[in-house]
Amino acid sequence: MYKKMRLFGLAAAFAALLVLAACGGSDEDSSSGESENGTSEDSTEESSGSASDSSSTAELGESELTIPYVAWAGAIARTPLVAQVLEEVGYTVETSQVESGAMYSSVATDDASFMTASWLPATDQTYWDQYGEDLEDLGNFVDSAPLSLTVPSYMDVDSIEDLQGNQAVGEATDWTITGIDAGAGVMLQTETAIEDYGLDNWELQSSSEGAMLSELQSAVDNEEPIVITGWQPHWMFSEMDLTMLEDPQEIYGGEGDRIGALAHTSFQEDSPAAYEAMQRLLEDYDQEMENELLVMVNVDDLEPAEAASQFLENNPDLLESWTEGLGE
Repeated sequence: MYKKMRLFGLAAAFAALLVLAACGGSDEDSSSGESENGTSEDSTEESSGSASDSSSTAELGESELTIPYVAWAGAIARTPLVAQVLEEVGYTVETSQVESGAMYSSVATDDASFMTASWLPATDQTYWDQYGEDLEDLGNFVDSAPLSLTVPSYMDVDSIEDLQGNQAVGEATDWTITGIDAGAGVMLQTETAIEDYGLDNWELQSSSEGAMLSELQSAVDNEEPIVITGWQPHWMFSEMDLTMLEDPQEIYGGEGDRIGALAHTSFQEDSPAAYEAMQRLLEDYDQEMENELLVMVNVDDLEPAEAASQFLENNPDLLESWTEGLGE
């Protein structure tokens, strides 16, 4: 009898030890568990799951934000929308139109909060190589945005290769490719295209997007030849019959870049609610929204800020989902 009781006591003690071990292991796993790459699983879920969880909350942090953007149609149309959403959360937002190099450098040095017009991986590769270690990719506004030299469709030109030694087109255009602001990624790519395709007689003329579009419209109205630096999405393709030239060497990145938002690596820590709002917005934003804003600004002649306000007024559910619980 004594033997049985002693065995029973040992068994009970052993069972108690197993229960304690299991409880201890559970506490450790839930508080400090790590994934295979050494990142806390809880922290990973917290950071990656926020974009789809509109009920999550975040504080304002630094409440004054600066957003630099380039003078490209898409950036001009979408940046006021982003600014107004963040103002709804409680931020004071200043937007600043700059050139591409200044846009990247200001965010990389944390003089600006984030940008709304990165074109990666091809168009802005030079800037990413220079500043990428100080930047975080927040996500895409447009997943695929092709670029190439572009001509009116009435011209007998299909490929960039067709421009090589093309005396008729060259003389009719003064051997000029009409571009946008110097330093823009598409301009750097075009300089490479001129060299790699052997366009020896051609010169790239820098100006601004507005000046380029004015020259394009004038040429189309008179059915004259012109070669420009083109990209999509852009309202000019809905208003004019244009052809993006084939790019066999994929100087312009093949199927197209991602148009996205890049922030300084401290953005999430500095302004948590803004970071969360951008995650939510970028999850919903797509080319259809981009085209809607482009038409409102460039066809309906609304001011960009007015177009953004009208879009948000027409889509209250989106605005609520992007801002709910933030800045409180």
